[in-house]
Amino acid sequence: MKLLEYENQIFLDLFHEDGLLVTAKGLGIERVFLNFLKVYSDPANLVLVLNTSSLEEDYLLEHLEGDNVKPLPRVITNECNASDRQNIYLNGGVLFITSRILVVDLLTDRVPVENVSGILVYRAHRIVESCQEAFILRLYRQKNKTGFIKAFSDSPHSFTSGFCHVERTMRSLFVRKLYLWPRFHASVVTCLEQHKVDVVEIHVRLTTPMLACQTALLDLINACIQELKRCTTAIDTEEITAENAIGKSFDKVIRLQLDPIWHQLGPKTRQLVSDLKTLRLILSHLTQYDCVTFFNMVNSVRSSEREFGRNTGWLFLDSADSLFVHAKERVYGCDEKIKKSKQDKGAPQTKPNTEKQAEEDKEPPLEGCPKWEALSAILKEIEDDDPASDRLDQRKVLVVANDDRTCSQLRQYLTEGCRSLLVHLYNKSLAARGQHLVNKTRFRPRFNEKKKETTLETADKDRVSELTLTQMVGSKNEKDEKAVDAGPTGRAVDGYYGVLSAPVTILHPLHGCSDPHGLARVLVEIQPQYVVLYDVDMMFVRQLEVHRASHAGRPLRVYFLMYTGSVEEQKYLTTLRQEKEAFEFLIREKATMVIPEERDGKLEDDPYLSRDITPANATVNSRKGGQSERTRQQKVIVDMREFRSELPSLIHRRGIEIEPVTLEVGDYILTPDICVERKSVSDLIGSLANGRLYNQCVSMCRYYKRPVLLIEFDPKKSFSLQGKYNLSNEVSMQDVTSQIALLTIHFPKLRILWCQSPYATAELVEELKVNRLQPDAAKAMTVTAAEDAMEWSDKYSPGPQDMLLKMPGINSKNYRLVMNHVHSLSDLCTQTEDQLASVLGNKSNAKKLWQFLHLEHKQIEKKGPENDKTSKTDGSSKIGKGAMRKGFKRKK
Repeated sequence: MKLLEYENQIFLDLFHEDGLLVTAKGLGIERVFLNFLKVYSDPANLVLVLNTSSLEEDYLLEHLEGDNVKPLPRVITNECNASDRQNIYLNGGVLFITSRILVVDLLTDRVPVENVSGILVYRAHRIVESCQEAFILRLYRQKNKTGFIKAFSDSPHSFTSGFCHVERTMRSLFVRKLYLWPRFHASVVTCLEQHKVDVVEIHVRLTTPMLACQTALLDLINACIQELKRCTTAIDTEEITAENAIGKSFDKVIRLQLDPIWHQLGPKTRQLVSDLKTLRLILSHLTQYDCVTFFNMVNSVRSSEREFGRNTGWLFLDSADSLFVHAKERVYGCDEKIKKSKQDKGAPQTKPNTEKQAEEDKEPPLEGCPKWEALSAILKEIEDDDPASDRLDQRKVLVVANDDRTCSQLRQYLTEGCRSLLVHLYNKSLAARGQHLVNKTRFRPRFNEKKKETTLETADKDRVSELTLTQMVGSKNEKDEKAVDAGPTGRAVDGYYGVLSAPVTILHPLHGCSDPHGLARVLVEIQPQYVVLYDVDMMFVRQLEVHRASHAGRPLRVYFLMYTGSVEEQKYLTTLRQEKEAFEFLIREKATMVIPEERDGKLEDDPYLSRDITPANATVNSRKGGQSERTRQQKVIVDMREFRSELPSLIHRRGIEIEPVTLEVGDYILTPDICVERKSVSDLIGSLANGRLYNQCVSMCRYYKRPVLLIEFDPKKSFSLQGKYNLSNEVSMQDVTSQIALLTIHFPKLRILWCQSPYATAELVEELKVNRLQPDAAKAMTVTAAEDAMEWSDKYSPGPQDMLLKMPGINSKNYRLVMNHVHSLSDLCTQTEDQLASVLGNKSNAKKLWQFLHLEHKQIEKKGPENDKTSKTDGSSKIGKGAMRKGFKRKK
């Protein structure tokens, strides 16, 4: 794969000096990234790739394998054990690795950090200070000052929100350079202008009912926005406008502004937000789908709103009446015209002459989609365009639509006709009481009249079958292409499937694919001569430009379909404007940005890499030369599963060492006595409902003196543990507050801590560790959770059980065996050493226990008037007689 001129310049700039690359969508950032992988795919290098998904990895590996790159990058997942991963690191090369695994390997010194050549960060716009990738880069820069860090992103919008977002991202990435490549960059414009795409713009006019529906919907959206601004002052009036409401991110923007006060909003304000989402969905259905689907949705919204009484007033506006009337007109026609035509006949009371005439009068007209007719005209033009050197059966036409539902409708339209499709949809959704329409039209596709022997006489006979992509490409050299009735096989590969074999017509959705590079694969594999943009997408338009410039010797004609004066056109123009404004903002930020010399982390005195190991409230001891009380390195034991969260990174940032192990009890071990189980609010509610939290609290209270339940919540999002009604005096197991109250009553040692963010949690962890001993990882790993903690607690008495756990030779793994074979502590004292060995399964533990129970031991001397003499005592005599005779099992 040869790079274009501007792509080569991007590669050289980023290769010679580390930085953050931000390109416009569709300009080929994955092509540049592939070339970096080619350069570093050598055993002499050890390059780590972060933030890629499995599908993106498959796409990159497929292209590298096609270019005969050896050795290929390896993918490290949880299927590789620790020893295998260590050997893979030593062998070098490029490695795709998940962030959670790499964090653990860095903390446990499995990765030879000094031998790492560099790190490539994909989708860098997702990097924040507390994420795992930022944690990895900080650990990497602390031990490696010479390796490179290169970051890639094609989302300029993500860097425009917040205060100095791009600068904070660069600080987390440890890079000093910012490379910006918009579509209007001079090098990009010059390169793409040299290989222009043959574009044919086709502007389709909306029908009169469609235009009336669009006007009504825009009026309703504007009315809801004005009412929302009147109800609350928490929204930004500049962003919440009718123009921005057309965009895809409008719902996210409005919820982002209202989430912090969502619990304070009234029911009307919340309903207005929901109504705006509904109206935007109806507006998208107007230009996206047929008249039957649109009317079905409008009718269902009206009936549901009236049935449940959820209405903020827009249903009673004149625009709503206009919407319902014209949506119905598209399906059933205008009632006034029908009445007028009957009056013109002069005999409205007479019965029709034949039953056939009566049936035809009842049939609704079912307005066709204007774009369907335009698509048919385009395919007819392609069929008639027959140069001498080009065979019709060797041409390939790619039709792209918004989603798979639109592709399915287009396929049915091209094979069965407009009337047949609309009748099918009508019978499926709107026909009442079994009164279905009958399709009487005989449809013959024009595309098959010249080159195909089998034609489609009716919708039910001799259907043109679908061809998979492999069948199309494999049969391009055959003289006679025969269709194989294989069913909708194309959906297995994200919906690209053939409609006709001459010319080969392929449909593919723009969005909703499981493979993010599905369209790029199609362009490379089938090399279409014609592309029909049934729905416009800015990113795919850029991909077509890059594809045409990369294959200069192959012709490419693009048909651009768009409704004139519609929200579809405005949405596309708004997308272009927003990207242009985002790059202009980043250009201004880059011009005024002050970047310190130590930003890249290669200097020893980088303040961002420094870890404050002295807490703010630490006292200074003058007897120790002014040193603080915390002279030893603090340590926290963290469960492996917790590295999906942000907390371990923030704890490490505060100067506390992290030791990752597999814990069965608790998530964080702060001291030998403090065990923390961390829960989010949603996880808390779910754990209370299924009883898992109760079992976790049983285990923590059994093995630790100070068990802690830590609940984290987001201050920007409201939550409530209580319903909308007031608390009652009755305890209900369905009420979360009642469940928490019962939890605190049942476990009096349990402490519940509430933290509003991971930052606050990290600060709290540091405070809890002041002047306390450090935990032991080996001991924490031996603590095992009881399999049936609830049943175990009910079966055995806690007093003798706790006393047994304090005896030598008894641990968390064998104390159950003792309680199952021995009735009480008194019976335990009567056991011989051999009998104890058979019960415990370990002679060493049996000897320790027998000696503790039967031999004399000296008491430790303690200073004080009451303990001024050393006395000898039998170990068993110190145990109370009541406790000795009390059995382990509870009485029923």
